[in-house]
Amino acid sequence: MSSSRFDYIHDPNAISRESFVRIRAEAELGHLPGLMRAVAERVVHATALLEAADHLRFSDEAAERTREALQAGAPILVDAHMVARGITRRFLPANNAVICALDDDGVAEEAKARGETRSAIAVERWATHLAHPGGAVCVFGNAPTALFRLLEMVLDGAPKPAAILGFPVGFVGAAESKQALFESALDVPVITMVGRLGGSAVAAGAVNAIALGENP
Repeated sequence: MSSSRFDYIHDPNAISRESFVRIRAEAELGHLPGLMRAVAERVVHATALLEAADHLRFSDEAAERTREALQAGAPILVDAHMVARGITRRFLPANNAVICALDDDGVAEEAKARGETRSAIAVERWATHLAHPGGAVCVFGNAPTALFRLLEMVLDGAPKPAAILGFPVGFVGAAESKQALFESALDVPVITMVGRLGGSAVAAGAVNAIALGENP
């Protein structure tokens, strides 16, 4: 192997360790309760923005209740393949299924016919999984329309999720969908963030923190 032309850390484990050392040194997260500190660290890591932690909003013991659902075997329903790929399977406490319905048969055709996004139609295919005993953990890292559709379904009588992690990103509907999630009286554990920030890496990072049950 040729010598490096630049001075940088090569080892991936060392890179990860050093990243969290710097986050813990620079971010003000001491006010966050329990596992939410670990979630915040992952959110900061995913965005490289210390202030991203300030945008987090969550219901009481949301991270702990989400972890309990995962430990009980809850499936993880995601709105985007990138969220699914970002979830580290070895962290999952019960070999939990990670399900994305975007490519299910007929989703693209139905979305086109109805003038809807594929993401919204895919959420409608979650009905069976939402009925899982104890509920499913629903995770959004991309599409506001998907989060809005889940809220509509639950308000219309669909089974309540075990938890909702809502991090849609973007300029159209993202902030509004997350506000609707946090303000909806669903009696469901919720973790989200205000404004336009979010994304698949943020959503997957939150799941990974909760699945690991990291001690902050």
